[in-house]
Amino acid sequence: MAINPGNSGGPLINLRGEVVGINSQIYSRSGGYMGIAFAIPIDEAIRVSEQLRASGHVTRGRIGVQIDQVTKEVAEAIGLGKPQGALVRGVEAGSPAEKAGVEAGDIITRLDGTAIEKATDLPRMVGGLKPGTRSNLTVFRRGASRELSVTIGEFEAEKPVARKEREGKPRSSVAQALGLTVTDLSEAQKKALKLKGGVRVESAAEAAARAGLREGDVILALANVEVANVREFEALVAKLDKAKPVHVLFRRGEWAQYAVIRPQR
Repeated sequence: MAINPGNSGGPLINLRGEVVGINSQIYSRSGGYMGIAFAIPIDEAIRVSEQLRASGHVTRGRIGVQIDQVTKEVAEAIGLGKPQGALVRGVEAGSPAEKAGVEAGDIITRLDGTAIEKATDLPRMVGGLKPGTRSNLTVFRRGASRELSVTIGEFEAEKPVARKEREGKPRSSVAQALGLTVTDLSEAQKKALKLKGGVRVESAAEAAARAGLREGDVILALANVEVANVREFEALVAKLDKAKPVHVLFRRGEWAQYAVIRPQR
């Protein structure tokens, strides 16, 4: 428990009289202080102040991933057990994460052995590491955990990501059980998207549409199994229990995410 003596602009102090945070914002419906504030942890404030004294600027670590929360539904569907970690939606080209082997769709669950309970933990933990530090990432990928070694980079301004144009007319196939029409990716599309495989959604109806899939999405994996082309996709669909939900890892634009397709009941 911590208290704020005086007003919201002062330090946050625990019951032992130790400063544990510095208030940065307040919550208010009226414009006045209502007793709720948001604070910067004192260890973070000390780290920043020490860097400013030593070099005049603040250095933060980065690995070059775009992340999102892991929902309870997705965690259960992919076998993670509980919603935890940071879902990697995209990996920046040439970034420390890409060099370490991190892939879109991975869920980063630990950094140097410390559990990542929610997505917002990851940037805070990475940001506190010195650039050049060799760290260990634990990622959950297609039903299993694996260890990756990453060298922390230095944070810099984000670069805009160019949109890739759609091209080519590969052959089409219908996976009626899921409400999907999918096609093979052309070599040019794979190169533009920096993918080794996958199938493009030409149309999504019924169960697939209810799950949020739509035209232009690229399906990368089905039920924790990578999909290289339409033939492999059809073979996987044929083996599915049509009465049970199935999770799909797909990419939309530059970002990867999961969807759970549930059959009509």
